[in-house]
Amino acid sequence: MFEVLNSYLFQHKSISIPGLGTIYVEILPASIDIGNKNILPPVHRFRFDKYFDAPDKEFFSYLATQKKIPEYEAIKWYNEFSSNLRDKILHEEKVKWEGVGVLKKDYAGNLVFESSEENPFFLRPAPASLVTLRHSQHSLLVGDRETTNLEAGHLLYSEAGAIHPEKQTWWIYALVIGIIALIILSFHFSSNGWQAGSFKNQQMLVPAK
Repeated sequence: MFEVLNSYLFQHKSISIPGLGTIYVEILPASIDIGNKNILPPVHRFRFDKYFDAPDKEFFSYLATQKKIPEYEAIKWYNEFSSNLRDKILHEEKVKWEGVGVLKKDYAGNLVFESSEENPFFLRPAPASLVTLRHSQHSLLVGDRETTNLEAGHLLYSEAGAIHPEKQTWWIYALVIGIIALIILSFHFSSNGWQAGSFKNQQMLVPAK
């Protein structure tokens, strides 16, 4: 029976129990466990409000459909279920609601609820690893123009080259300077020979008398 009630609870985020109160579902978003390379599922926590215990009419329609009985019989059946639940708590002091938590009475006889710490069975961590798609294409908006990520990359590269052309052509200047230096050296060696002394100053100095 709890499976049918839990199905409604997870779909509608709350379920009311006549004479007891209402159980609410609070969901914390999924998170990433980088160390273990997992995507952790959303965390479900359950909260109990003993001051509101009136089920919606929608709930009885759902219950009648699930049990394949008329709606008035579904109302009668659920009221009996709630009454038995209250009696169990009164005499046995606690009742475990499968997958949700525990309803029990404290030392003062007040009804309390302890939320389950486990996620529903259908929510489990999923393995995940980072995948970089270098050449994947998708649409994006640049200013008021719709383009693709690949076209935007080419546009950015061309604009960077237009703004700083010296960054693109520095090697040309270096090559030209190198060629000129080689020509000067070749002319020097052809004129003075290839001896080591050709690097020295060839002018004769005559001391003054």
